[in-house]
Amino acid sequence: MKGLGWMGWIGSAVVLSGIFGILALIAFKYISFQGGIKSVKDKIKGAMIEIRLYQDDLGIVSKAVFKVLGRNFQYLGLNFGPILPLLVPFVFVAGQLVVRFAFVPLSVWTDARGEWMPGKGTTVTLVMAKGDEKRVADVEVDLPKTLEIKSPIVRNTRQGKLFFEVVPVAAGDEVMHFRMPGGVDVEKRIVTGDLGQVPVGDVLQGLRSTAFADKLQYPGESSPSGSPIAKVEFAYPERDVPGPVDGVMGILLLFLVASMAFGFALLKPLKIQI
Repeated sequence: MKGLGWMGWIGSAVVLSGIFGILALIAFKYISFQGGIKSVKDKIKGAMIEIRLYQDDLGIVSKAVFKVLGRNFQYLGLNFGPILPLLVPFVFVAGQLVVRFAFVPLSVWTDARGEWMPGKGTTVTLVMAKGDEKRVADVEVDLPKTLEIKSPIVRNTRQGKLFFEVVPVAAGDEVMHFRMPGGVDVEKRIVTGDLGQVPVGDVLQGLRSTAFADKLQYPGESSPSGSPIAKVEFAYPERDVPGPVDGVMGILLLFLVASMAFGFALLKPLKIQI
């Protein structure tokens, strides 16, 4: 990601999306029945020509219309099948773009933002693993100097959850510690300040989890499977994205549009049928 930093976050996101679109298109070429797709498209065109030539003959037109409908279903089947295996890398790449471009660091609270009120800070949630719910009472919270706790720590021993609210008071790239007897020490990175201190494409994720799916999505900050602390979570603010929506949906829309645009631009040069 460092090599794309000079392009800015939008340029980096567009280029990465485009590269994926091209690679996905090439993969589609080799896992799809290209000859079958071309044949079906030609037959649909033939039926459409038949409708235009014999538009006054209801019998011929009716048969041609049914041919078009049938061939369209066949066409969709030939395209849909190869797309399914491409959904796995699509979801993975989309997720990586989200954690790298959809969020910004937590803003430092200043007097210019007015007097702090409960609920205006950031809520940090800790969830214990199944069977260890009552041990939430033993969790010790250690915060960096960039954060100030603004609420009493609330513990729910029945559900195994812990909540507290913090406010960033200084810029920094720091770590929160959650310690328990027996040497358990779960860390959670938290970045405060502005975007200038974060490299383009750096991961900003508000989740650290023992869940398998979360480990795949966030390999840089995952907890061991046997940890009594299953999850630590908070929410980063969403980035302003040019377009109708911001944050996660904005990045996903950008990814979809850019990958399709790059792919369609190379359809003819690569001689790929879709």
